Amino acid sequence: MAKKVIAQIKLQVEAGKANPSPPIGPALGQHGVNIMDFCKAFNAKTANDEGMIIPVVITVFQDRSFKFITKTPPAAVLLKKAAKVAKGAGDPKRDRVGAVTTDQIAEIAKLKMVDLNANDLEAACKIIAGTARSMGIEIQ
Repeated sequence: MAKKVIAQIKLQVEAGKANPSPPIGPALGQHGVNIMDFCKAFNAKTANDEGMIIPVVITVFQDRSFKFITKTPPAAVLLKKAAKVAKGAGDPKRDRVGAVTTDQIAEIAKLKMVDLNANDLEAACKIIAGTARSMGIEIQ
């Protein structure tokens, strides 16, 4: 018989650096999940992506066990890394903070393809290009 799901928690955690402090501790603690078990499992799974922010969906079952699924880093984080900027523009219509090439956008789209709602690579590239424009990153 399948376990009954009591909660689904969505968090964004830095890869390899999960610890019981907020936001992880309170989110898991209120459902009775062993926080250190999650931290150790998450850090082991994401050790090779050190420094990236990884979205994670944690499913908590009635017996307080859990499973988690990691997703690809947000497009904005990947674009900031590709453009070598600290943050997006305050006013993206007027200010330009950096630039990325279409090849870099295609590479990001290939990486994000599993999490995007796109049928092909061209549509995924348009989604990533739209995110870049809204951040004030120029496309060359």
